[in-house]
Amino acid sequence: MRLRIALDSAKGLTYLHEEMEFQIIFRDFKTSNILLDEQWNAKLSDFGLARQGPTEGLSHISTAIVGTLGYAAPEYLHTGRLTSKSDVYSYGVVLYELITGRRPVDRNRPKSEQKLLEWVRPYLADMKKFRLILDPRLEGKYPLKSALKLAAVANRCLVRHPKLRPKMSEVLEMVKRVVENSGSGSPQPSRLPPLVTPSFRRGSEEEKKKKGVGLKRRISELKVSESWWSMRRSWVPRLVRTC
Repeated sequence: MRLRIALDSAKGLTYLHEEMEFQIIFRDFKTSNILLDEQWNAKLSDFGLARQGPTEGLSHISTAIVGTLGYAAPEYLHTGRLTSKSDVYSYGVVLYELITGRRPVDRNRPKSEQKLLEWVRPYLADMKKFRLILDPRLEGKYPLKSALKLAAVANRCLVRHPKLRPKMSEVLEMVKRVVENSGSGSPQPSRLPPLVTPSFRRGSEEEKKKKGVGLKRRISELKVSESWWSMRRSWVPRLVRTC
């Protein structure tokens, strides 16, 4: 099930970034903005912070820094320069949430475990230790090889330099291969790409309230429209099982 959430989310971001007449940058992609319908299909929701991407000839747009602690790309936090690669970074964070069942920042945990990306890094260097970061609520009922490959995809998304991150369409193809090979005898990666962990800052809540009203109306007509399902269901680890 978690693989399906990863796949559907990648499809939604790919559509926003590359399949519309104009590019949309989600800017606040996180697990609580992923809804599940009765068939457990994942849909993107809450486009209140979304922005139209840069026009032809421009590499980025400059905007006030907003978003949710733990998800924002480091270059956006430091400069306010927003590109589609900012969403790619956030997607990588969400993949580690799906793998571990932990929030990106959790002040209720011991200090060494409060920041998810910093906590997982030592376990990625030793494949024998990798199992220790997997969500214990799954009780071992998951394909370990798929989790390893999904972590490798996450690390590609979390590269510090945005130009070195893949496009969402490339990420989608990687996740498709993980899903297709889940449960098969395909070889697991011998080594995961390194994970680079930046520091995080909290965005402005006032900006969140002011921006994106008109944009929400336009995006409501998209294939990945904001489906405020009557039984709104954001992703909760205990409700989800891997494929």
